[in-house]
Amino acid sequence: MSANVSLDQRPESTAADAADLPPAIVVEGLTKVYGDGDDAVRAVDGVDLSIERGTTVGVLGPNGAGKTTTIKSLLGLVLPDAGTVEIAGVDAHESPRRVYRHVGAMLEGARNVYWKLSVRENLEFFAALGGQSVPETRERHDRLLDAFDLAAKADEPVNDLSRGQKQKVSLACTLARGTDVVFLDEPTLGLDVEASLELRRELRRLAEEEDITIVLSSHDMDVVEDICDRVVILSEGSVIADDPVDDLVQVFETQAYRVTVEGPVAETTRTRLVREFDADGWTETGDRTGFDVTLADGDALYDVLDVLRAAGLSLVDIDGQDPDLEEVFLEVTGRANGGDGT
Repeated sequence: MSANVSLDQRPESTAADAADLPPAIVVEGLTKVYGDGDDAVRAVDGVDLSIERGTTVGVLGPNGAGKTTTIKSLLGLVLPDAGTVEIAGVDAHESPRRVYRHVGAMLEGARNVYWKLSVRENLEFFAALGGQSVPETRERHDRLLDAFDLAAKADEPVNDLSRGQKQKVSLACTLARGTDVVFLDEPTLGLDVEASLELRRELRRLAEEEDITIVLSSHDMDVVEDICDRVVILSEGSVIADDPVDDLVQVFETQAYRVTVEGPVAETTRTRLVREFDADGWTETGDRTGFDVTLADGDALYDVLDVLRAAGLSLVDIDGQDPDLEEVFLEVTGRANGGDGT
């Protein structure tokens, strides 16, 4: 299910010195190669990143892009062949215990909570690993239990909870110490829609109100788009895009349109629209025909209208299709015509 990296207590800092603090994460030339000779696989290839405090960053990429190796290298769980990683100004590979004071992590695919302990006992256990006592963490833990709708289950063994509730317990344990950098791999896995929305709100609150830096990897593009300020896209071990979410989406805005006309469209006109404008998604509903076009620029839409006019077709509607992050990801990675997901 998930795995926690949580050892030492979060160091204190004040607003007065916050401006002088280094970025939350700085990565330079990160490289990791598995195997030798012809069998060598360059899982991470010269990755550079700088992530400011209080930022929520989504890490995306197709299967085998190097996401997991990169995140594990940032956590010190994988030793890179080259490059450096600093968390809150501390070298992650030279001083891992100092780094763990700042870091919490939930890694999909492993189980970190103790299912025979109650929900609250798990929170207290992981906080205690960082040297925090029950009295000093009680308020934070109560807030986490409320935020994830676990208060009524606080004294129940985790083993008796649903899969979605176990996932929420794992996330709560990751946040139990109040670390200033959190890595989350598939945090909404197994959650229903309502629980997923609650989780998104809590993560945004943590970033905006508590200045926590969140690095998030997820297959759920809606989660990434809702939570993240910025998206880093990896492909074949390299960063191929690193931009604010809104900027990435705006790159493709106004390019896609849904066009509806009166009556059927003759085969010759369809062929021309497909050839010149990649028209697809054809539908016929009653006496109307609809199709999609993706255009290089807004002016090309007038060319589509000229073709329709020449064919004697009456325009009913043109609907601009704003892209979502999934469409942007497919476009950026060159996988729009098929292939694996993130």
